[in-house]
Amino acid sequence: MQILQVRCRSLLLLALAGSLSACSPGRYRAYYIPSESMLPTFAVNDRILTDRNSYQTALPQRGDIVVFRPSQQLSEMLQGAMPVNHKTVFVKRVIGLPGEVIEVKQGKVYINQQPLLEPYLSEAPTYAWGPVTVPSQTVILLGDNRNNAFDSHYWGALPQQNLLGRVIWRYWPLNRFGSVQQ
Repeated sequence: MQILQVRCRSLLLLALAGSLSACSPGRYRAYYIPSESMLPTFAVNDRILTDRNSYQTALPQRGDIVVFRPSQQLSEMLQGAMPVNHKTVFVKRVIGLPGEVIEVKQGKVYINQQPLLEPYLSEAPTYAWGPVTVPSQTVILLGDNRNNAFDSHYWGALPQQNLLGRVIWRYWPLNRFGSVQQ
């Protein structure tokens, strides 16, 4: 009976995810996670759903997990290392907002000299970076796997216009199906 309940629940949840896409074509988009840069939040091959309308009427918020196109600087850094084209996207967490001063030191992220509480990390950063002032209309993005993420501490701030959407659901694997905690 337990297996039947799990399978029914799984099918129901998959149907819900599919209906989101069908009800608002173009608003939601599915992606998969190809690297370990967002561990422990996302594992390799997790499947996620983004809301592409998230930033049409609102600004990004600290903690949002976003899908984005690489900036010009990031694209140039990646040349030769991996193919970068109009389909290339990345997933990271918004940490710094315009006008804020961001610094990584002593195993913590500081925003305007105040430590950021980050319960989603399994390991503190072992590097130092900054201080950096976030330019207007940009964000600082960091991977949750701070010591194994190619993120803003390498390539700088990302223009907000490069944001494609906010991650709202994980739909695979089924045992972790559900809304994504920001």
